Amino acid sequence: MQEIKPKPPASAGQLFGHPKGLFLLFGTEMWERLSYYGMRGIFVFYLTSTAAAAVFGWGQLSDTELQSKALSYLGWYAMLVYLTPIIGGWMADNRWGQRRCIMFGGTLMMLGQFSLGFPHAWLPDGSQIYMLWLGLALLIIGNGFFKPNISTMVGDLYEEGDKRRDTAFTIFYMGINLGSILGYLVVGWIGEKVDYQLAFIVAGIGMLLGLLLQMTQARRYLGQIGIQPSAHLGLEQGSNGATDKHRPLTQEERDRIKVILVLGVFIVVFWAGFEQAAGSMNLFAKYRTDLNVLGWEIPASWLQMVNPLFIIILAPIIASIWVGMGDREPSSPAKFSLGLVFLGIGFLSMCGAALQIGDSETIKASIWWLVFAYIFHTIGELCLSPIGLSVVTKLSPLRYLSLMMGLWFAFIGIANKGAAEIGKLVGVSGPLATFGGVALAAIVAGFILYLIREKLVDWMHGAEEVHVTVGETTKEEISITADHEGTPPRHFSGNQKE
Repeated sequence: MQEIKPKPPASAGQLFGHPKGLFLLFGTEMWERLSYYGMRGIFVFYLTSTAAAAVFGWGQLSDTELQSKALSYLGWYAMLVYLTPIIGGWMADNRWGQRRCIMFGGTLMMLGQFSLGFPHAWLPDGSQIYMLWLGLALLIIGNGFFKPNISTMVGDLYEEGDKRRDTAFTIFYMGINLGSILGYLVVGWIGEKVDYQLAFIVAGIGMLLGLLLQMTQARRYLGQIGIQPSAHLGLEQGSNGATDKHRPLTQEERDRIKVILVLGVFIVVFWAGFEQAAGSMNLFAKYRTDLNVLGWEIPASWLQMVNPLFIIILAPIIASIWVGMGDREPSSPAKFSLGLVFLGIGFLSMCGAALQIGDSETIKASIWWLVFAYIFHTIGELCLSPIGLSVVTKLSPLRYLSLMMGLWFAFIGIANKGAAEIGKLVGVSGPLATFGGVALAAIVAGFILYLIREKLVDWMHGAEEVHVTVGETTKEEISITADHEGTPPRHFSGNQKE
């Protein structure tokens, strides 16, 4: 029985040469990312504020201890946010389908933001900390159901071999970055200049708008896409009537999964450094950086907009560079190694900021050190993050696609917990030693990965070749893996912003 993929309804029509369902997914993701990044941009500021510390019973802590506690909360939250997609991916593959998981996860995230924003004064004394835990729990579980499923639906809008799929993922990723920019701009400003809890409420409203968009328009523009579990779509029925759901992995499939696992180790190194943006670099921006621009002090969280702004600017440039290189285009592992090196260069810029302030408690670093750090980190992200998502979708067996995507996010989750522990070292060893150590680790890891790149390419069994020689691979194996070979394209940028 050949796999039959659902198609978008013909009556839905097209916009700019693409199915309108693409722009529905674009809008849903944009509002969800506004909610997520808006909250993340102010979370450590909220926890270290005088009002929050008082109601949570942390008033006796020193500034260093309070920041360490805030980073611990951020680390656990960020780690679990990326671990729960394993559950959400399995549920989508085997039980609920992607659309139901997206609605369930989005609803939990909305309630989580509202829980964080629930006014402290309306709660009995001593119970505020429990509302904080409830909000984080809802956000963690909800994100696990939402995150691994919406991007996989983009590829389902297109037939195998449809060249529009490349630009479709580029358009979709613009929704991710537009949402993050709006989140930092709106939620960040409200949090730092008005009230943190009001900002969480606004983030929850953003998630609500995404849910309403999906609820009212999905049937019209997506049809049956995302309704049936993908494992059911990937089943093949043999002559004995048994399905191949539990068919053993072929050697080729095992090798390809090994590539995902090896690259997963290096992605832990990358994101452990990159995610200092929400923790130690965010705190450095607020307390150790001169934020005066043209006579006005900008919110510290606005500096995190540098990343999505330059993704929008640089993504088409870097994609054009890869295309222009033709046969000389680096392999995916080689691009990964470049990403790690650029991350290290970004932290060398942070070392410059640390040298400028020295041991002084009054001198503040120039804002440009952080701007340049974020720009180099963005270049590194564009060399690595999109390639990672592409590798997962190209190399994973179809019947395990969402599960493997969940596993990939789990690597990023481990990295986020590591990022929090690294961030705490700033208060112990100082910013120069900490940022310098991250720079060295990233550059060394990039060099090691470059040395083993050819072996990883061998294990990919031609997944990156334009024309793949079939050899002894059976037609049955081709039918199992064909529909996910092209999603997303190699120059698609997906992030851990995903």
